[in-house]
Amino acid sequence: MSLEIRELRSGDLPAVTEIYADAVTHGTASYEFTPPTLDEMSSRHRDLTEKGYPYLAAIDPRGQLLGYAYASAFRTRPAYRWLVEDAIYIHPSARGRGVGKTLLVTLLDQCEALGFRQMVAVIGGASEASMAVHRSCSFELAGTLSATGFKHGLWLDTVFMQKALGEGSATMPDLSAYPGTMR
Repeated sequence: MSLEIRELRSGDLPAVTEIYADAVTHGTASYEFTPPTLDEMSSRHRDLTEKGYPYLAAIDPRGQLLGYAYASAFRTRPAYRWLVEDAIYIHPSARGRGVGKTLLVTLLDQCEALGFRQMVAVIGGASEASMAVHRSCSFELAGTLSATGFKHGLWLDTVFMQKALGEGSATMPDLSAYPGTMR
């Protein structure tokens, strides 16, 4: 599949809002119950990009947004600053076609270039498809929290997967850098 991976633009946000609304309404990746509005999704996008986190769009040759991915802080305490969490959401018609992996590979490269040393995937509902995408990019299982969410009448597990970026913990990070607040 031919895809363009680029930074998400404000004009992409209505499609992002629709894709996320489907995930909230029908899926288990998000533990939200009510889909956020376009204004809320715009605010979330602005908050992440103003802090320097990558927020990517996958665009097909016709210009349709097929999916998006972004990185964010896993936790906000300063010692976590070299750890980033990923999120990937794909339009239902594009699932299983390699869009998620293409987005994840680009996100990994960008996060490594920004100085992050670890990426964690927090996989709501223990989605086998999401775990497979992360395994295909060398993420390893870091743990499972059982019955952490209740949605669609089911108790859901949350799976944590992790991947070292760049030199990981083999060397000291640049202590003068503070990934996530570069801008």
